[in-house]
Amino acid sequence: MSIPPPPGPHQPQDPCRPPQQPYPHNPYGPPPYQQGPQQPHHPYGPPGYQPWAQGYSPYNQPAPVNGLAIASLVLGLLCCLPGVGLVLGLIALPQIRRRGERGTALAVTGSVLSGLGLALSVLMFATGGASDFWKGFKEGARGGASISLVKGECFDAPGGRLSGETYDVDKVPCSGVHDGEVFASFRLRAGRYPGDDSVTGTADERCYGLQDAYAMDGWAVPGDVDVYYLTPTEDSWSAGDREVTCVFGNVTEGRNLTGSLRNDETVLDSYQVAYLKAAHILNAAMDTAPDAEYVEDDLPGHKAWAGRVAAALSEQAGALRAQSWPGGARGPVGALAADLDKARAEWAKAAKAEDADGFYRHYDAGLGLLDPKESVPARRALGLETTPPADDSGKGGADGRDTGGAGMQV
Repeated sequence: MSIPPPPGPHQPQDPCRPPQQPYPHNPYGPPPYQQGPQQPHHPYGPPGYQPWAQGYSPYNQPAPVNGLAIASLVLGLLCCLPGVGLVLGLIALPQIRRRGERGTALAVTGSVLSGLGLALSVLMFATGGASDFWKGFKEGARGGASISLVKGECFDAPGGRLSGETYDVDKVPCSGVHDGEVFASFRLRAGRYPGDDSVTGTADERCYGLQDAYAMDGWAVPGDVDVYYLTPTEDSWSAGDREVTCVFGNVTEGRNLTGSLRNDETVLDSYQVAYLKAAHILNAAMDTAPDAEYVEDDLPGHKAWAGRVAAALSEQAGALRAQSWPGGARGPVGALAADLDKARAEWAKAAKAEDADGFYRHYDAGLGLLDPKESVPARRALGLETTPPADDSGKGGADGRDTGGAGMQV
């Protein structure tokens, strides 16, 4: 038995079968595209294709992104240091072209955003918006512990009380009924919290000294109105609160204020302002009376005080005579200046008294010549309040208001 050889290119052709054409479906030979020598088979691709050309590889790394462009974009998005972001973006653009790096869009975007942020910052500082923003930020950080009130504003306090601690007030129009009216504010010195007594003492002294600038005519302030103040607490102090707000309020519990008490240069005419400024010269001197109630306890102190009052009377009379008054006020103001001269002479003698009896004699005479009723004709001629305030303090003050105050901590 013989075993036929396996089929293959060297297998002899069966003599009983017709010879096979190499291309049975194309008796004319191989197709044109197969004519010619075949390309060698490449191990990385199909036969007939060239390998990758030299100098190109699918695994090449892309160009790096410029670091300054990234930094410019970050600063522009965060609105942080806009000037730096703009400079970094401008530097990055020529670097990208020179080095063939990526990041042109990042640098342009960062420069634009940083430029806008820089322009906005300049505008805020020029218009004061930066300080308003910072003030609002600090107030927010205090968690409502600070009350923001400005001169001329009116408000209602919680429960209608202007004492104790509070964290908020309601602003209301001054034309209606309200609990308090702000007439001044000031800031305390930075540093450690000085204590409740120190803060209250400073607020009491400063607020009473500032009231005349807002309510120049003390006669126009009702007798049941006194000075109050809102001061920082120890907690709000630690958050940066240093502001003391000076307030007018009613001393009678359950009673309010109606209408504004403001009478200053924004409300009064020039003649009224001139008269009241002259009157304040004497008021300031009267407020410097010694602490000792009896002359016998401090005769030198009382004599020095009498000397200050005499000097103030001389200055006040001179200011009244120097002003050109309207026709109806010339006579009353001139008569008042003559009374001030007479009072000055008595106060000057009290300043030179050798004993308490001599002081009392001239003091009583000089004080009698300063009777507020003597100034009513001049006030009426100038259109000022003509009802003298009640003087219950016993200190001879021209406005008759008590000098004891109260405070509210915020």
